[in-house]
Amino acid sequence: MTVTEHLQGFARPPHRVVLLALDGVLPFELGTAVRIFGMARDSAGRRLYEVTTCSLRPPGPVRAAADFSILVEHGPEALAEADTVVVPASYELGPVHEEGRLTPELAEALGRIPAGARTVSICTGGYVLAAAGLLDGRPAATHWSHATHFQGLFPRVRVVPEVLFVDDGDVLTSAGVAAGIDLCLHIVRRDHGASVANEVARQTVVPPHREGGQAQFIRRPVAAPGADSTTLAREWALERLHEPLQLRDLAERAAMSVRTFTRRFREECGESPGQWLTRQRVEHARYLLETTGLSMDRVAEASGFGTAQSLRQHLRSATGVTPSAYRRTFRGAPATPAPA
Repeated sequence: MTVTEHLQGFARPPHRVVLLALDGVLPFELGTAVRIFGMARDSAGRRLYEVTTCSLRPPGPVRAAADFSILVEHGPEALAEADTVVVPASYELGPVHEEGRLTPELAEALGRIPAGARTVSICTGGYVLAAAGLLDGRPAATHWSHATHFQGLFPRVRVVPEVLFVDDGDVLTSAGVAAGIDLCLHIVRRDHGASVANEVARQTVVPPHREGGQAQFIRRPVAAPGADSTTLAREWALERLHEPLQLRDLAERAAMSVRTFTRRFREECGESPGQWLTRQRVEHARYLLETTGLSMDRVAEASGFGTAQSLRQHLRSATGVTPSAYRRTFRGAPATPAPA
């Protein structure tokens, strides 16, 4: 959809997402994409994505990495109609995983994908994209336990170890399991803005945003019951994004020294307190740009950036566009009048 069409509310057919379910598919990774894209709606309640699942064979059962099969109602011809193709993880990739080559059946199916379609992989689904040559010369992510094998099998790919996902424009790759959720939400956010993605996250009861560069393998992702944690400090900060928060303020809320708090924060969140705080402020600024008519100065103040220039620098770094361009693209509802 063009910016003009978005702003004028022109209805267009939903973006077509086709999931390629291979034998050995992991049900969680497959279901993740169905759920996230299937939940996305515009302000009028219209579906923003049409989600179809296909296999390499005519309609029928596909073996899952479980004690059941999945009945898939579309064959590989569905790939020819895709705007985005998603390849979830599979435990039965055969020559793709062992030798880095496509089977004739898989090569023929991938050949049906239209030129210009976006391709996405979740976890070991990246082996399929790499074997097809789609990742040559590109950065890519996969599950941390497969990173070394993946790099050895596909030396032309620039594997980025440990990150949650990599967005390289028309080709996106993620680590496994929950990282697939992060990538799918990232795609919704990229396509339709933070407000739509946040609503999908709320409906699916998951965090609305984890940066792709966040470490996927955090040894202490959740504080043990009764243990010291940075949770309360983070909750306190989220209510005060408009204030000039300092690291010592957060540490004091957690009753820790700055050094201990910083270490514990990184263990729990996979990033530094400063990185986390900047990301939260950018997300709040995006929400305000999408849903209100506040001036750039007011948005900057409310999100804690202080000045419109600082807001512009941080938003451009995060999204590649200026606040004004972001608002023009993603404002889908009438502005809320700015307070006097």
